[in-house]
Amino acid sequence: MKRLAADYAFEYARVADFFAGNPADPSAWRQAVERAQRHPRERAAVADLIEAQQRRRGAPPEARAAAARLRDAATVAVVTGQQAGLFGGPLFTLLKAVTALRLARHVTEEHAAPAVAVFWIDAEDHDWDEVKTCGLLDGDLTHAELSLGTPAGAGEGPVARVRLDDSATAVLDRLAALLPATEFTPGLLESLRAAYRPGTGMADAFGRWLESVLGARGLIVFDAADPAAKRCVAPLFAREIEQAGATSRLAAAAGAQLVARGYHAQVVPQEDHAALFHLDGARAPILVGGARAFLDRARSQPADFSPNVLLRPLVQDTLFPTVCYVAGPNELAYLGQLRDVYEAFGVPMPLMYQRATATILDSSAMRFLQRHDLPLEALRQQDEGVLNQLLEAQIPPAVTASLDEAMRAVDTHMEALARPLVQLDPTLEAAARTAAGRMQDDLKKLHAKIIHAIKRKDETLRRQFHHAQAQAFPGGHPQERAVGFVYFLDKYGSGLVDRLMDDLPLDQGTHWVIAI
Repeated sequence: MKRLAADYAFEYARVADFFAGNPADPSAWRQAVERAQRHPRERAAVADLIEAQQRRRGAPPEARAAAARLRDAATVAVVTGQQAGLFGGPLFTLLKAVTALRLARHVTEEHAAPAVAVFWIDAEDHDWDEVKTCGLLDGDLTHAELSLGTPAGAGEGPVARVRLDDSATAVLDRLAALLPATEFTPGLLESLRAAYRPGTGMADAFGRWLESVLGARGLIVFDAADPAAKRCVAPLFAREIEQAGATSRLAAAAGAQLVARGYHAQVVPQEDHAALFHLDGARAPILVGGARAFLDRARSQPADFSPNVLLRPLVQDTLFPTVCYVAGPNELAYLGQLRDVYEAFGVPMPLMYQRATATILDSSAMRFLQRHDLPLEALRQQDEGVLNQLLEAQIPPAVTASLDEAMRAVDTHMEALARPLVQLDPTLEAAARTAAGRMQDDLKKLHAKIIHAIKRKDETLRRQFHHAQAQAFPGGHPQERAVGFVYFLDKYGSGLVDRLMDDLPLDQGTHWVIAI
């Protein structure tokens, strides 16, 4: 963990100046609920545009009912979000959404405030390479990556404007070929083919798929690139242009304070840029010196603009009565630069909560770790160092003791021999020490041969090690970042979501290993 994330979880007082309240403190939740309820918003307009999105995607009735609750002035929202990654993106996307749903339930039960969970599809970025790929494990637990092609406009304009081409069909066929066949595979592929059809927008496909997984649990999926949503934040865009450069300066000052306290600044703002892009085919930056020329257009045609990373959270919390935002570790860092920005715009800053973080293992991998008392992180190195240590533990004690004794004896006796040889002939001392080194090398080689003999003999241990390693750190990367959650839904079905909703602890700063 980066220091900022660790202190936020375990030493909040050290970072309190940068955030709106400690999520471990019940009173902070009560205050955040009151701020979110009190702040005026265009609730009906937001509920209408979400309803239109849901109708277009065919959202489940539970998701529609949740969106309708946003019309009530008492309703608050727990918001999270991610880019529109292929097939839903990595496992951590699912973990974010589950964390938001669990926290919304917590707010409803513990603070007597009706709460809904909102997933914000961040689809205005033009980084196609960031979203076109999905990782999975094949039947042999080999890590593989599936990628879409390059449809018209991909990598040039916002992802939301990219429509899938025939490569979507091809990548679905490859997914079907690589996924280990289970009882859940046919239904999974049917849902994916319904979402990822050629001609469908990338953000729409992502939203439809996510709703098919979590919509029945009340998750509200929101496409932030919807032009209709921009009308509700036109005053925010206009104000950013009127004071162009102020947002960047405030965020830069907070970043400098973070660095002065030994943390890091996630975002280094360009102070000659407004925190807003102009959408003209691509996302064009707006320079401070020429910002005023865009003022009237921001008011009359807000759909032609897009917030940058500094303004996006304020757009989100202008639209939604956000009591809490579920953040990843990098998001938490830049959000810590925005407290003064929120104050400058008069938008209440929500609490921040670190998403749940977990590794999912099958029962045999978990038994392997427990049997050998092996920490999960020991599997990350993509060599056999840890395996060799485990194998070495299988060497009979008498062999280990004899080898150790032989190496000590070589050192002792050759040292005793070298001393008197100096008197006989000074050059013989070096020869004696060289001979001792050769004997030590021979003993080490013998030790290595013993290890190799055990490896040949104990293929079961080797197989168990690689089985656990391939799941936990495919390619040396944390599972939740390297493997799409589509893989786990294929393996475990909707029962995986049940397990996460019922059992996954939400303790910040703790990584959990889940055995299924």
